[in-house]
Amino acid sequence: MRKLKLIWDFRGPDAQKIAEHHEKHLKEFIAIKNTNLDITGFEQINDAHSIAFMVVTDDEMKPIRDALKPHRGTLYED
Repeated sequence: MRKLKLIWDFRGPDAQKIAEHHEKHLKEFIAIKNTNLDITGFEQINDAHSIAFMVVTDDEMKPIRDALKPHRGTLYED
């Protein structure tokens, strides 16, 4: 089963704090919707760019993408 990493980009001096907070909302969404995977996280790319992400299965991608509007996505490898 293919896994996809949905990504939300945050930029500016507070990007890391915003990405960290956004991950909390992603975890809430997973709990409410009972998705197949529960992989989330946030990463600091540099001082002014951070991301929050959620990993979904291929068949879950479209409804989750439409509901949460990620900025981009990539293939996820364990």
